[in-house]
Order: sequence, then C-alpha cells, then structure tokens
Amino acid sequence: MTQDQFAITVGVLALQGAFSEHLQLLRQAATVKRLSALPDVKWTFIEVRTPEQLALCDGLIIPGGESTTMSLVAARSNLLEPLREFVKVHRKPVWGTCAGLILLAESANRTKKGGQELIGGLDVRVNRNHFGRQVESFEANLDLPFLRSEEREDFDTNRVPFKSVFIRAPVVEMILPAYEGVQVEEEAKDETVVAPSRKPDSEEAKKAIGAPVEVMATLPGRSAALPNKVATAHTEDKVGDIIAVRQANVFGTSFHPELTGDSRIHVWWLDQVRAAVGAI
Repeated sequence: MTQDQFAITVGVLALQGAFSEHLQLLRQAATVKRLSALPDVKWTFIEVRTPEQLALCDGLIIPGGESTTMSLVAARSNLLEPLREFVKVHRKPVWGTCAGLILLAESANRTKKGGQELIGGLDVRVNRNHFGRQVESFEANLDLPFLRSEEREDFDTNRVPFKSVFIRAPVVEMILPAYEGVQVEEEAKDETVVAPSRKPDSEEAKKAIGAPVEVMATLPGRSAALPNKVATAHTEDKVGDIIAVRQANVFGTSFHPELTGDSRIHVWWLDQVRAAVGAI
C-alpha cells in the first residue's frame, strides 16, 4: 500500500454460521469495476473472533447462523460489549443477514428472557423463525431497486432478479419509535428480549439516533407456503413481510445473499462502507 492509498478493513464475525461464504463474496465484490476502479482504496477482509480483530475494522458483517449460539459465544469471548460499542457507540457500518438481523434488532420476540442477548442498532422488532422450520426453507426472486442506477445496468434486479435463500428466517414484524434508551414497552412484553442502551461517542454518531428505518424490501405474506417455494419481492409493496431494512449505519436482511454466489448486494454495501469512511 502506498502513502496515497486509503486502507479499508471489513470484518465478518466468525463465531458461527456462514462467515466464509460472506468473505468469498466480499473478495468477489472487490473485483467489480465500481470498486476495483478506485485506485486510492485498498480493501482488506478479515475473520473477526476477538475484540482486537474487531478494533481493526471499518465495517462488519454479522452472518446467518444461529443467533442464540452467536450471542453466547460472543459473550464468552468478551466480544459482545465491543460489538455493541462498534454498532451503537461508534456507529460504524454493519450488515446482518438472517441471524445477524436478529442480533442487530432492538427487540426480538418468540424468545425466553435470558436465552438470547441482542446487540441492537435497528429500531425494529423481529419475529424469529417467521417462516417455520428448516424444511420450510424457500427461495425468492428479489427485485431490489436500491441496487440499481442508470450507470449500472448489470445491477438491475428488475431485469435479472436477485435470487436469495430463506432458511428459518426472521422478518421485521414492527418498526419501533426511536429511543435514546431501552425500548421500555418492548421490554414489558412476554417472550421478548431487548437490546441494552448505549450512548454514541461523537456528534456524527449522535445523528444516527432517531434516523428513520427504511424498508428496503418486502415479500408477499407467508411466501413459504407457496407450492413451488419461489416468490418475488418488491420494495413498492405496502403489505407483506419486511425482509430488508436500513437505519443510518445498520443494514439488515432476512435472507442469505451469501449462499447465492451473487455479489451485487455485497458491492452495494461496500460502497456504503467506502462512503462512511470518507474514501473517494
């Protein structure tokens, strides 16, 4: 790396789940012209298992897997609090897929209190295992307009749908009002856990508090019940299951883009990381 290059390190939480698949697609994404044509940016992708490795990162992916196991291993590895600081105090870019979406929610239902800890960052309530058991997994053809732009015809998911995989997937059941503290009303609900509150450490980070939750994609309700287990998602739908959201620095998807071999979302998200760190 030369003195003029801007180093960006992106980590994938590697405690459990599909972390290697995310790393493979990140490396693939970095070769796409939109990112590889940035001569002043050098990308580094690492597995994250310790607070020291997390501290190296400018952005982080929390993969699909088993959210309860991830939270337990993170706590035993003294990584849970550093993860909360990364997301909620420093407000660095984070993307959670499936189990990662659960961990990044401020509230999760169908969970016994004490059995699941959350990181938080997204003012939403997620419904765990919304689509049922593993045998009820399905694929969906996703039309994701946030990937498209006039100069990137190859990203047009209306022309070439983004086929993704839903495995025991959560959905965003409700968008919650933004609070600086704990989601008190959610905390009072049965079989619901909430994330602890953390204060941001800078004026820039404080701006993220109260930012609106953007619905990035929805899926027609109960798509897993379809006979062919294939459905089509749209962002324009007013009804259906919310399967992708963004709030300031935090992005979450119910599905597993890492299991498709399609790097378009990874390219888009790396572009968000690049912008967040101020690289040209």
